[in-house]
Amino acid sequence: MSEAADRVDQEVRGRAGAPGTHPELDRLVRTTWRLRQPDGCPWDREQTHLSITRNMVEEAYEAVEAIHEGSCEHVLEELGDVLEQVVLHAQIAADDGEFDIDDVAHALNEKLVRRHPHVFGDVTGVSDGEAVMDVWDDVKRAEREAAAQGDEAPRGLLDSVPASLPALMQAQKISKRAAKAGFEWPDLAGVWDKVSEERAEFEAEEPGSPERAEEFGDLLFSLVNVARWEHIDAEEALASANRKFRSRWARMERLARERGVELESLGAQELDDLWGQAKLEERGERGRA
Repeated sequence: MSEAADRVDQEVRGRAGAPGTHPELDRLVRTTWRLRQPDGCPWDREQTHLSITRNMVEEAYEAVEAIHEGSCEHVLEELGDVLEQVVLHAQIAADDGEFDIDDVAHALNEKLVRRHPHVFGDVTGVSDGEAVMDVWDDVKRAEREAAAQGDEAPRGLLDSVPASLPALMQAQKISKRAAKAGFEWPDLAGVWDKVSEERAEFEAEEPGSPERAEEFGDLLFSLVNVARWEHIDAEEALASANRKFRSRWARMERLARERGVELESLGAQELDDLWGQAKLEERGERGRA
């Protein structure tokens, strides 16, 4: 443990209400170890980091869905599934002599202490979440520069943004990084001008062509910049729109059943009428909430 992390831990231990030991977590680690033993579970024994990458992503998305549902019991269950992925990956690494769950926790704790100098260090004047993110980015930039010393090819500004992130989330992160480096419009009007420009370029391409698809991507990226300027999380905004559409569609299906018809048998105008009725129901429920 670094001197800074050790100092922080000693200070935190002395605070009233500070968490103590976690015996259930130790039990989970031992259970996972047991599953990987020669007489354990065949499925667990044959897994590798690569073979369960999809599981990690799926469990994370299921946890997010549970959070949006607002069910405490469901959130507890899904967070457990995410935790099991972390513990299993750590056990796979431990079996290969690389690292274990304590190494994971140690590295994370060191990073949290290092990236919160406004809490554990001498940085002052940090009073809101946006200022915290600025501090976080500054520390990460310093880490990149330190890691690049002596390397033939230093890491670029965008190299730390995982290419595996969902496209909207990735676009917002890389556009924010570029903006911090000075690659930015002077105002929001300039961003909307860029949206108009990209739309014109999209419409100029042949329908169905690869060029039109490429221009559509550029149009989406420019809209992500609008979201960034408006302090909107583009990924969450689209996820919210998806949830709203799914909810209204379910209402339409119910309304159609009440009328004794199938949605597939209705014409465009009838579907539009049902959509409008579903919206009215939704607004009425929000008004009563």
